Amino acid sequence: MTLKIGDTFTVQKEVTDELIRKFADVSGDYNPIHLDEEFAATTRFGKRIAHGMLGASFISAVLGYKLSEQKVVYLSQSLKFVAPVFIGDTVTAKAVVKEIREDKPIVTIETTCENQNGELLITGEGKIMVLP
Repeated sequence: MTLKIGDTFTVQKEVTDELIRKFADVSGDYNPIHLDEEFAATTRFGKRIAHGMLGASFISAVLGYKLSEQKVVYLSQSLKFVAPVFIGDTVTAKAVVKEIREDKPIVTIETTCENQNGELLITGEGKIMVLP
């Protein structure tokens, strides 16, 4: 598979209570907004939200799974958290090839995450290196 401008790759993942708790264990982020129903109810969101980086990690899944034939290495990623991810959301992470350097095997990708209603959750831009 050879990458070209406009190539698009996606993965979907449902966010569950179990997934959030596992992410808290892995990351060490035990913020009550993610884990405590009573506390979360007092916030502007009114209920628990997933860790922002949990949602962003689905972008990594796009690169690691969908581009597994290419063997890529993540070089950088910018992120803007636009809206919260809630328990029960199905998040679609998408990576679109925007630029391919001529002099090096470096590819710029536009990255987004949306929920099942098409609401934008995360935007950003990543750079990957394609290994031989």
